[in-house]
Amino acid sequence: MRTRFKMATMRMKLLKTEEEYQEALDRLYKIFHSPEGTNESDEADLLALLVEDYETKNYPIDPPDPIEKIKFRMEQMGLKQADLIEAFGGRNRASEVLNKKRRLTIDMIRKLSKRLNIKIHLLAGDYQLRVDK
Repeated sequence: MRTRFKMATMRMKLLKTEEEYQEALDRLYKIFHSPEGTNESDEADLLALLVEDYETKNYPIDPPDPIEKIKFRMEQMGLKQADLIEAFGGRNRASEVLNKKRRLTIDMIRKLSKRLNIKIHLLAGDYQLRVDK
């Protein structure tokens, strides 16, 4: 069995500086559409992993809070607030929760998880309530 690892164009190592990261992005951009099975394709695969690792460590993205997840899923499914009144336990509660004036209850989380097909643990996260002054 023959191996094809002859990546002389860029030395592969973990990216530790912004300069290394930029160089890797530049190289990845140049070889991204290389035909599969070529050295450049293999290099692109490895560079993508290195870039992802660097970005995860240096540019973390916090997941949206549970209310934003609900709103996003409602938009995806073409639902209005009125479509979820039963899950929230009433029109006023739906409004209060979606405007972050009231917290989700366990019962709401269960019903919304089933109705919107969102995993329960994603709806059970903490979020900041809005305080009217």
